[in-house]
Amino acid sequence: MDIRQELQNLDPNNPGVWPLPFQAAALAILFALILFGGWKFDISDQTSNLAQAEKKEQDLKHTFEVKQQKAANLNALKEQMKEMQQSFGDMLRQLPNKTEIAGLIVDISQTGLAAGLQFDLFKPEKEKQAEYYAELPINIVVNGTYHQLGKFVSGIASLPRIVTTHNITIVRKKNDKGGPSNELKMTAVAKTYRALDESGS
Repeated sequence: MDIRQELQNLDPNNPGVWPLPFQAAALAILFALILFGGWKFDISDQTSNLAQAEKKEQDLKHTFEVKQQKAANLNALKEQMKEMQQSFGDMLRQLPNKTEIAGLIVDISQTGLAAGLQFDLFKPEKEKQAEYYAELPINIVVNGTYHQLGKFVSGIASLPRIVTTHNITIVRKKNDKGGPSNELKMTAVAKTYRALDESGS
């Protein structure tokens, strides 16, 4: 009897009486079908879920690394912020308040006189307000030697309050005969600043 006839004689309702090779083949086919079905309906879903979980893991790792870097720099940033606040406080203390402006104007003029300069003009202008501070420009025209002018500018810079010098123009004066003299004429704008109070004045 050949294999074809044996296959035709197999009773599909009673596989227990099949010859052993056919039973083994049928079991192998059934096992393969079960494996394929399991892979198709379960393992493929798990593979997809695994891919999503791996992507989420990478995103979480990246987020963790960013936060870890921030946490590592937190103490340095806090220290830097503390230094900036202290520096800002020091600068604010260098700005005069309303009551100190008049004294500061006197200090500037006294610095010029102490340097041996002769004032042609010393005129405080109207105060200009910015967002956090007010600026008071003072138009100055003085006469003196090169060293006297240098001493004056240096003296203004070393005042305990912030004073800046702008728009400096220096020209050589003429003597009585119309020729150049050793005396110089300096035109400048000295600016001092004050912090605004909470009301903005």
